[in-house]
Amino acid sequence: MVDETKAGSGGKTISERDAEWTPKPYVSGEARVRGDNSVFDPNLNKPKVEGPKAFITGWPVWHSRSPLVHGHWLKTLGIDGAYIRQGIPPEEFAAFLDALRDGGFAGGNVTIPHKEAAFRGVERRDGAAEAIGAVNTIWFEDGVMVGGNTDAYGFAANLDERLEGWDKAGNAVVIGAGGAARAVIHALLERGVGHVFVVNRTVSRAENLVRDFGPKLSAHGEDERDDLLAIADLLVNTAPVPEKDPEVPDWFPVKLPDLSMMKPDAMVTDIVYSPLMTPTLLGAEKAGLRHCDGLGMLLHQAVPGFERWFGARPDVTEELRTLVLRDLGVSP
Repeated sequence: MVDETKAGSGGKTISERDAEWTPKPYVSGEARVRGDNSVFDPNLNKPKVEGPKAFITGWPVWHSRSPLVHGHWLKTLGIDGAYIRQGIPPEEFAAFLDALRDGGFAGGNVTIPHKEAAFRGVERRDGAAEAIGAVNTIWFEDGVMVGGNTDAYGFAANLDERLEGWDKAGNAVVIGAGGAARAVIHALLERGVGHVFVVNRTVSRAENLVRDFGPKLSAHGEDERDDLLAIADLLVNTAPVPEKDPEVPDWFPVKLPDLSMMKPDAMVTDIVYSPLMTPTLLGAEKAGLRHCDGLGMLLHQAVPGFERWFGARPDVTEELRTLVLRDLGVSP
C-alpha cells in the first residue's frame, strides 16, 4: 500500500488535501487584471518585429488558420513583418479598436463574433462591407480606420479558379441565411447571376435578405428545397456542418443530402472547409455533379488584406493549399 502522506502537509494525504481544495471563481474578461505580462495580456510573448504588423482577432481565435496563411506569404516574399492572433472577448473589443494605432498595427482581420461590432466601430467602410453588413478586414488610410469585407471576393475568386462557368448560372440556390450567406449573395449578384433562391429553416431570416438585397432574391422554407434544386444551375451551402452525434459509431454511414434531382450540368460548392468534403459535397460527388470545396475562399479572401498591410500582393498557390490541408490533417 502506498503512503500518500507528504512532508509539510500537516499529516494529510494528497486525497484529503484535494478534497478540501476550492477553485477560485472565474473572472470575466471585463474584470480581470490586464497589465504588462499578465497571462491575459494578448501581447504576451508576441514576436518583436521591425516591419509592419497585422492581426487576426476573434473569441476564440486559437483555431484560425490565417496566421499559417499570412506567415507563409511573409516568408515566401521575404517580408520582415508579423501576423499574430489577438484573442479579444466581446466586452473588450471596442477598447481593442481604440488602441489599434497605439499598438503599431497596420490593420488586421476580424472573425466571429466581432464582425458586426467592427462594422460599427470603424470610421469608414468599403462598398462590400456596406452591402454585407459586416467587416472582416481593417486597415488605415491617411490615419482613418477603414473596414472592408473580402469574403465575397474570396468566394468568387475560389469559384473562378475551381468551378469555371459558375457566374453564368441563371438560378442559384443558397442554403442558409446567416452572415456568410450575405457575402455569398453579394458575390452572386455582383457577378450577374440571374436569380438567388434563399432556403432556410426560419423563413423570416431569408426574407430579411430579400429585403436587403432586392428583387433578384426570393425566400423559401426547407419544404421547397427539392423543387428549387431541380431548376438550379448552382447550389451554395453556407450552413454549418452539424456536430456528429456521439452515440453514432464511426463506422455508421453518413446520410448524404439527395442531389439526384439536380441537372447534370449543375454545380455545387460549400463555404465550409473543415471537413474539406462536407456532406453537401459528398452528395454532389455521388450525383456526379461538378463541385468545389470552400478552402479556396479562405485563401483568396486573405489576399487583399495582406496587400494593404504589407505592400505586396501574394499568390494563392497549390503549395499554400497543401500547407493548410496538412494542417487540417488532410492528405493532398
